Amino acid sequence: QLQASGGGLVQAGGSLRLSCTASGFASDYGSVAWFRQAPGKEREGVSCIRSFSNGPTYADSVKGRFTISRDNAKNTMYLQMNSLKPEDTAVYYCAARFARPLAYMCLDPGSYSYWGQGTLVTVSS
Repeated sequence: QLQASGGGLVQAGGSLRLSCTASGFASDYGSVAWFRQAPGKEREGVSCIRSFSNGPTYADSVKGRFTISRDNAKNTMYLQMNSLKPEDTAVYYCAARFARPLAYMCLDPGSYSYWGQGTLVTVSS
């Protein structure tokens, strides 16, 4: 139901834009999010957008560098990643849920029912 794309190899300081296309009506999602998982580490929340919220939520590690957005007309969400660092290397997953979560649940991977297949981002030093 979710298809992620846009990963690749980039040098430190570079940029990538990830996309995630939904097969259904993206406007129905109460929350969409990006997560990532580095080798040997747990999946962590990167950024999320809840419907009817004041704005996106970002993990401290990506604030000021990453920007999440959603285009309901295109059933697509994006993650613009700038000033990439080697520690950003991971498989990135998009996720969505219909019920609007509470704020503290927005970056909790256990809160999401629908997941994309993941796209690998590798940042070389």
